[in-house]
Amino acid sequence: MEQITNYMIEKLVEILNIPSPSGDTEKGIAVCKKEFERLGLKTKITPKGALKAILPGKKKKSKIIAAHIDTLGGMVKEITPNGYLKLTQIGGYSWNSVDGEYCTVSTMDGKMIRGTILFERSSVHNYGDSPKTEKRTEDNMIVRLDELVQNLEDVKNLGINVGDFIYFDPRVEVTSSGFIKSRHLDNKAGVAIILGVCKYIMENKIVPEYTLEFFISNYEEVGHGASGIATSLTEEILAIDMASPGIGQTSKENKVTICAKDSSGPYDLNMKKCLINLCCEKKIDYVIDIYKYYGSDASALLRGGAQIKHALIGPGVDASHSYERTHIDGMLNTAKLVIEYCK
Repeated sequence: MEQITNYMIEKLVEILNIPSPSGDTEKGIAVCKKEFERLGLKTKITPKGALKAILPGKKKKSKIIAAHIDTLGGMVKEITPNGYLKLTQIGGYSWNSVDGEYCTVSTMDGKMIRGTILFERSSVHNYGDSPKTEKRTEDNMIVRLDELVQNLEDVKNLGINVGDFIYFDPRVEVTSSGFIKSRHLDNKAGVAIILGVCKYIMENKIVPEYTLEFFISNYEEVGHGASGIATSLTEEILAIDMASPGIGQTSKENKVTICAKDSSGPYDLNMKKCLINLCCEKKIDYVIDIYKYYGSDASALLRGGAQIKHALIGPGVDASHSYERTHIDGMLNTAKLVIEYCK
């Protein structure tokens, strides 16, 4: 599996460096579409802008394997009289997790303007204990632009307007010990895993039992990613998303996690048993975990009314919705499980 390992890292680094907050994912989707087609799969862009790649199986009945390329981000909410930007969140994250992060404002006419996200009273020399003690909120976080601007008019003259997207710098790093550190591993790690699985299946000429619909969703972080994509031929969905290590959790960065339950309730028992059995039979390093504050493309699909089975797996991603980290072993164990599931 060495070839698929290197491939997944290569693709992951590539897509991590393509900004794709929910609502602004066209470039990321286009790169995935091109890669699926290079691997030999037929693709389709949905009316909502998501991506399907189809691999025919022995049966017309299908299984969906989903991951989302959309990420956290921001949007310009207000331009202040002194030339700063107020921002609104895309996705759910702590304001503390982006305090001090470099960012890019993407204007409607295609300009990319650099800046930094800051607490508006950041200097202890000016504000004493306030930067240390005051809670970060939407009301007191700003973007300081790296342009000579003094007022609202200066900012507007740059082409910046309310509603422009704000990208957070991913700061991708791959360590010699196998860790990948970056923002937005949730869930670009899952997208890279799907591409790795497709590469393995196509190169080994595997004909799956069911038709496989690989689905790259583009609105998962805001709750409705895979909603509505099931058809009368769909039997089940396997969502690939990050697992969240932490106090009281079993998830590990180097293992694949099978999610038993999240905020939407339990996942399908028979699918869970099937995935556990595959891990045991094929000696895939796995754990089972439960997440109190979590939802997935699979749960979004069921909330939309789909009458199908659903399951969720993924590699451990530490410090989710902050500056995240995973390990290539966790990605590889997840890919191995998906490959076995696809057969």
